Amino acid sequence: MLKKSAWVSFVTLFAVSLGTCSAWAQNPNSKGIWISNEDIARLPTSGKAWDNLKSVANGSAGTPDLSDQDDPTNVRVMAKALVYARTGDESYRQEVIDLCMRAIETENGGRTLALARELIAYVIAADLVGLPPDKDAQFKAWLDGVRRESLSGKTLISTHEDRPNNWGTHAGGSRVAVAVYLSDQQEIERCAQVFKGWLGDRGAYSGFHYGSLDWQADSGKPVGINAVGTTKSGHNIGGVLPDDQRRAGGFKWPPPKENYVYEALQGVLAQAVILHRQGYDVWNWSDRAILRTFQWLHQEANFEASGDDSWEPHLANFYYGSNFPAKVPSSPGKNVGWTDWTHGSGTGGSGITGIEGQVRNAANDNAVSGATVLLRVNGSVRFETTSSGSGRYSFSNIQAGSYELFCTRTGFSDFLTNVSVPDGQTLFGQNIILIPTGDSEAPAPPQNVAAVPSE
Repeated sequence: MLKKSAWVSFVTLFAVSLGTCSAWAQNPNSKGIWISNEDIARLPTSGKAWDNLKSVANGSAGTPDLSDQDDPTNVRVMAKALVYARTGDESYRQEVIDLCMRAIETENGGRTLALARELIAYVIAADLVGLPPDKDAQFKAWLDGVRRESLSGKTLISTHEDRPNNWGTHAGGSRVAVAVYLSDQQEIERCAQVFKGWLGDRGAYSGFHYGSLDWQADSGKPVGINAVGTTKSGHNIGGVLPDDQRRAGGFKWPPPKENYVYEALQGVLAQAVILHRQGYDVWNWSDRAILRTFQWLHQEANFEASGDDSWEPHLANFYYGSNFPAKVPSSPGKNVGWTDWTHGSGTGGSGITGIEGQVRNAANDNAVSGATVLLRVNGSVRFETTSSGSGRYSFSNIQAGSYELFCTRTGFSDFLTNVSVPDGQTLFGQNIILIPTGDSEAPAPPQNVAAVPSE
């Protein structure tokens, strides 16, 4: 009969030989650029998201080509790395190692947009599986140089700091991934500074060169995401990505469903995840700018993510506790993906319970500021707030349950409806429509671009 210590050793070896889930099979030196070993170990090995991920991991990745901005090999390599990290199956690791090494120098002849889109997934994959020391040294030497390599007159770094559109956001994602892989703390801090400026803090960084300013809230102080509460011609544009929304043309309403916005968000979310894991409070920067973008796309543009953008809302829901439509299985993006498995429902998101909306005038659809908004239970007030200059109101971190949503404002009839707020979710688009009484109609918001204080 085997002694306990010998039996444990036998079981351990047997599990490894079968390629089953095992923490000892993961890369012990992983920096957790995208996700930690501990988080991966808790993820399911069944369900639609996992089945889709494993199906891709079991297929051919293709040939790495960092000069091709539409090459899907990168996200397939990421899929293989994730499955290795969860199962410990060495065959996936060997494929990833080979593909990462074959990616070296394939950026030649391409543009920085291609490098920016493609590179990040290889860096994440290498971190997940752990390259052998000799290959890791070669990979690191190449990474250190490729971020400064001139491609059509631009580098990955210069593109990040110059372009405020999808080119720059993708460049930022790959740039910060490389910085973390190389343990380049100074570069990580610079990436955070530039990203903070792009989100709206011009005091942190403002060196971008913008295109048409038609969708900017303040053309004299352009930003990557318009500030909270900003309007144009009476319409809410807080949360707009002006330098990608402009691709649909000049300002118009209803706002066009511009695909370049979701394209830019691919790079935005990549930067946010990586910087958050480095200790930066990115999800709350500039009045939760990233959340406001998703809210604007859903509430104002009526525009849900689809296709190779369908992985994006899983991250918003995970970090904000929101409930944006999120497809399972989702499709990977041009840079990363598989978030329906790594960050999907039930994987431990922030789970913020709340309700958000806007108070509007039924007569002219203008926003109504200064309205008192209450959440009551049997007539007893539990939560209270006041609508902002753009008519916005929100309640966060409230208890789940059924409430009376009540609103009152001088010059309008009182509003009352019942709402049920689920645990761990934020209800968006709970708009309040007030009917004027004719006594003292609330003034319409200014017709030019204006900013109001944060809610």
